[in-house]
Amino acid sequence: MESKLSFNFKTNQEILKLIGFIDRFKGRWTQVEGKGSRYLNELRLIATIESIGSSTRIEGSKMSNEDVEDFVNAIKISSFKSRDEQEVFGYYDTLNLILESYESISLSENHIHHLHKTLLSKSSKDKRHRGKYKQLSNKVVANYPNGKQKVIFNTTEIHLVNQEMEAAIKWTTSAIKNEETHPLIAIAVFIYEFLSIHPYQDGNGRLSRLITTLLLLQSNYDFVQYASVEYEIEKQKKEYYKALMAGQKNRYSKREKIDKWMLFFLNTLKKTIVKLESNYEQIKDKKSYLNTRQSDVLNFIKKNEPIKISDLTNALDAYTPYILKKDMKYLVDEGLIKRIGKGKATTYIFNQ
Repeated sequence: MESKLSFNFKTNQEILKLIGFIDRFKGRWTQVEGKGSRYLNELRLIATIESIGSSTRIEGSKMSNEDVEDFVNAIKISSFKSRDEQEVFGYYDTLNLILESYESISLSENHIHHLHKTLLSKSSKDKRHRGKYKQLSNKVVANYPNGKQKVIFNTTEIHLVNQEMEAAIKWTTSAIKNEETHPLIAIAVFIYEFLSIHPYQDGNGRLSRLITTLLLLQSNYDFVQYASVEYEIEKQKKEYYKALMAGQKNRYSKREKIDKWMLFFLNTLKKTIVKLESNYEQIKDKKSYLNTRQSDVLNFIKKNEPIKISDLTNALDAYTPYILKKDMKYLVDEGLIKRIGKGKATTYIFNQ
């Protein structure tokens, strides 16, 4: 691994500069979170939609962010109209799992298999290989809006996948645990290795971006749940593939360097931070910090108080009970409504 990370002086200086920028923001953002800002839920919702939309579009989905938001707000788990919807649901489900449980998801083959299985849980054509390493050779192919495809690079041979994944996991875990390497560098290395190995028959690109979020959260870069790294990658799709190819063209040789990838990865995090700061300021400047759905919920309570959750889910049946319950919790936390009683007797009223 050391030879891959052997960079020239200029590259090392740029890497240190980018890491310094990211770590300084990390410290500032911890203070924002500590204040329990009322804007965090909205930022997280924006980031979730952007992440799902961008990551699935990188792999060929045609759904816009607006399509994704409408779909997520009214998911009917038993019925999906298209493969795009199957993939969007899988990403949505896996991202939520990571955001809610990242502290208990270790970087291990078993947990990575489980994330892969969740990612492809509703994808009918992927049923046979969910959560299992590939059994057929695969290549990294770029999908473009005009329908064209381009082979980017060849991936690890089937018989080498297990040992290369084990080595990547072992190196990354040790580097982060023993503080031998800065966590941002260790994470970038693992994602590069994962994409080079391409261990699964399908879903590798999407899973790599989900694992990026997982590892960043585990290294206390909490801001990634409020901003979309995937959004920035989609904007630079061509540069993303070029950065990977720059190292992978020399795979298995002493000439394999990942300087281009490292700079791309860190610059993408910097751009993600810049967008998060912009989104945060825009939301703070808005008179209303509720999205359309949350406003609908609040207006229903105003007109019909006191109400039970069942009243709300029956009246606003265009949205899933899961989403509406999250909105109710948010409105309670923000002091906009009051919860009265416990259990089945719980009712809600408008907090005047």
